[in-house]
Amino acid sequence: MTRRRWIADEVSNNCAVLTGEHADHLIRVLRAQVGQEFDIAAEGVVRSGRIVNMVPLRVEFELGEEVPATAAAEITLLLAIFKFDRMEWAIEKCTELGAFRIVPVIARRTDTHLAIAADKRTERWKRIALQAAEQSRRAAPPEIADPIKLREAALLPGALRIVLAESEKRTQLRDVLHSHSEGEILLAIGPEGGWGDEELHLLHDSGWASASLGPTILRAETAAIAATAIAISELGEPHLPHPRK
Repeated sequence: MTRRRWIADEVSNNCAVLTGEHADHLIRVLRAQVGQEFDIAAEGVVRSGRIVNMVPLRVEFELGEEVPATAAAEITLLLAIFKFDRMEWAIEKCTELGAFRIVPVIARRTDTHLAIAADKRTERWKRIALQAAEQSRRAAPPEIADPIKLREAALLPGALRIVLAESEKRTQLRDVLHSHSEGEILLAIGPEGGWGDEELHLLHDSGWASASLGPTILRAETAAIAATAIAISELGEPHLPHPRK
């Protein structure tokens, strides 16, 4: 039977700890017992873990041998901020698929109230990513960056930087990825209504390539999930990112 995986909140030598709501779920909902074993992701490495102590809001594990894991390309999603319920769904599903990093971006068509409120949503997005990472048996959740404006996002480095654009008619995302071998991939997903012409010019002038997901018009969250799935399919198994700070 596959053991449930948890991402440690604290790590020290051969001891790992779950705290707060994390521990409370294990104690009250799953009714864990001292001596029970789980897989524990600690500092980016997955190891077997045996519960040695439980108190309210705290579960301590003794760590054992390392559990084999695979790693592949790093995929960073630049998500132009859209309606929060849909964006949360996209973050959850892209985490399950294997996104390495997610950067919320303030685009021209991002609603003003969403742009203003985005900074306060970052911690919630991180919690969603953590839960999705554990559910999908990752070694660590993706990094969720603080929201930035597109002009700043355009300058982010990467081995291959691709903007998904409805105006691109000839080049498919799969074609651009096909010849890529290593290094971080950046995929920019536009807001509801798509990228503005001046935004596409900015990205192209900064060295980004354009690609399409096909002839149909997708919602922003659907485009994010589809792009991540295509990239994972082309580049291999999901990467196991660095642990959260």
